[in-house]
Amino acid sequence: MNKLLTPLLALTVLCAVASSQAQAIKGDAKAGQSKNAMCIGCHGIVGYQASFPEVYKVPMISGQSAPYLSAALHAYKQGERRHPTMRSIAASLTEQDIADLAAYYSASGVATDGALPAKPSSEPSAQVQALLGKANCASCHGANFSQPIDPTYPKIGGQHADYLFVALKAYQTDSNPTVGRAHPIMGAMAKMYTHAELKALAGYIGSVEGELKVVPQSRFR
Repeated sequence: MNKLLTPLLALTVLCAVASSQAQAIKGDAKAGQSKNAMCIGCHGIVGYQASFPEVYKVPMISGQSAPYLSAALHAYKQGERRHPTMRSIAASLTEQDIADLAAYYSASGVATDGALPAKPSSEPSAQVQALLGKANCASCHGANFSQPIDPTYPKIGGQHADYLFVALKAYQTDSNPTVGRAHPIMGAMAKMYTHAELKALAGYIGSVEGELKVVPQSRFR
């Protein structure tokens, strides 16, 4: 049996559950804007850096898909993503809060000046192209890394490279109580690479055009 088959079946079940949750609770972007006080202190400041488990820019979430944001918050809430700050924040949110915040950030700062190119305008080096092909990253995240095949997968094109590197390493971590991410597919994929290779992947994906951005809040301008 293909060693990725069991994780793939598990992921199919997870996606079905996430889809069911999304259908059951409808998010309200306006309500989400009134609930984001705990979010804007990190995600609403351009260039803001986290210091745990290492120094890196916090991810851009404005323009990210609502199903992915919802899935990520549920993963923190359930402990599948182990990050003390994010877990405590997610644990304080109701299902409606999560849906509202996901709706707000998915609509926040969305560009209206045309679609992204089908493929990045900058070609990867031969080394990076081989690394991308090793796990077939485009098959899930899209040829431009901003059109994932499932809405619960993230857009990663143009995301902060240092954040992508930390996130990818987290999928390799299994037994740390405060660091790591449990995900059957991404765990298997990330473990195929060395840290140097993950850094090269993150550097390229972070350099391409993307739809993600930081939308500064008025109080921080």
